[in-house]
Amino acid sequence: MTIKKILIVIVTIISLFPVILALVSSVNQPQVQSNLQLYQTNLILQAAELSEGTGDLGSAQNVLLGANPYATAKSQYQEVKNLTQENIKISSNSLKTDRSDHLLNKTKLNVNSEQQELEKQINQDKVFLKKVDVSLGIIEAKQGNTVEAINIWDNLIKTSDNKTIKSNIIETATVLKALWNQPLQVLDNSETVIQTNLKGWFRNQALKQLYQIENRKTELLSLQNQDAQIANQAIIKLALVGGIPIISGLLGIGILVILITQRFLQGKSAILAVNNDLAWETPWDWEVIWSVLIAGFFLIGQIILPVAFGIIGSSFKLSVASLDLRYKAVYVLISYLTMAITGILVLYFSIKPFFPLPKNWFKLNVFSNWILWGLGGYFVAFPLVVIISLVNQQIWHGLGGSNPLLLLALESQDKIALIIFFITASVAAPFFEEVIFRGFLLPSLTRYLPVWGAIVVSSLIFALAHLNLSEVLPLATLGIVLGFVYTRSKNLLSSMLLHSLWNSGTLISLFILGSGNS
Repeated sequence: MTIKKILIVIVTIISLFPVILALVSSVNQPQVQSNLQLYQTNLILQAAELSEGTGDLGSAQNVLLGANPYATAKSQYQEVKNLTQENIKISSNSLKTDRSDHLLNKTKLNVNSEQQELEKQINQDKVFLKKVDVSLGIIEAKQGNTVEAINIWDNLIKTSDNKTIKSNIIETATVLKALWNQPLQVLDNSETVIQTNLKGWFRNQALKQLYQIENRKTELLSLQNQDAQIANQAIIKLALVGGIPIISGLLGIGILVILITQRFLQGKSAILAVNNDLAWETPWDWEVIWSVLIAGFFLIGQIILPVAFGIIGSSFKLSVASLDLRYKAVYVLISYLTMAITGILVLYFSIKPFFPLPKNWFKLNVFSNWILWGLGGYFVAFPLVVIISLVNQQIWHGLGGSNPLLLLALESQDKIALIIFFITASVAAPFFEEVIFRGFLLPSLTRYLPVWGAIVVSSLIFALAHLNLSEVLPLATLGIVLGFVYTRSKNLLSSMLLHSLWNSGTLISLFILGSGNS
């Protein structure tokens, strides 16, 4: 074995070790999906206020909200509660197993960093579970099920342990119980507790009850008018969040039907026919391919940059976790741009000895039909990824991890932060990832694999590079569509556009959903 190959093996082991650890640790991490369900449910609750006083939502609104939005909301919150309880059970069993292994191996009982993260996640889930109970109580009270609501809050107060449950949750449950319990009571600082600890529809429902008890007609009327305005906005938001995906999905299904029909009628000349003559002429071997992928993406992204930013942060006594949302967005952008620039430099110097490159390598042709390929690919990807995602949810049951950027975007109502996230996810990421995975990796693999094989393998690596096991199947499906669009158009602009549209749609949907929780 040559020195070069030995170095490649060493760098591969060093680079892939944190990747494997991240993938393994993602198994017990929650997905964002449950958060998305609740955020959409909160919009439905806000929109349902339009029926106050009329009892009729109208046919169009019925489509968006359902016949009984409050019963639907209760069901969604109960489902998330059950899922969270299952996650706590799984994480607790995993923690017990880890500690048992320590005992069997006669090692010290010091809890390692992985166990600490697991304990932290369990405590976070327990707090979240109590917050769900607070919300469930308000939904029950809204439906007139006062006894059930009181029981939920009473049980929450009695079973809460201040070591794991924040005191403000207990305080909120105590205030709510007093507001709905007979005789109706208003505790000291009730309004402050409600304003501070509750959000959105739940806050307003509690305030309404408070104002009714205190006979504060002016404040109550003002709140009702505010609810009506919020409800109209919520209807529009729900139409956007639900309507655009439905339209995109239907267009995608229509395009797929046309493509499949064409495949049967036209055979090898059809768009869906993957012909080996689409392969690129690749002057470099597997060593260059692997070196660029390992050094240019994983080594830099998973080891060098995190260590470098950690040293810089320590020097200035800064912690990413302590930053506010806007500064976190800037940090994410800077770190991603640094990774992209250094990764592309590694790629450039690795293939520079083979210049001039053969035809169609890294082609960016503005004067072509790349926009049609990008739009068409986006619509086709939509129903495929949605179907795979539904299957994927049944496999992972809410675990498997999620991109942390999704949760940041979901919680962000700062427009400046959203713009920065948009630049990262919809401009920087599509450019860098398409250059690496579609521009370089996929064509390079056609030296050893047929085109369809190169598309599949590059898509799997693309999916695994996101370091969340629950996202592998949906991202691989998206990667296959990206790869197909690129191999057919021979233009990186087409896959970049598709990638950008996908990320942009996700960010905008998250921002709209998050706006219903403020």
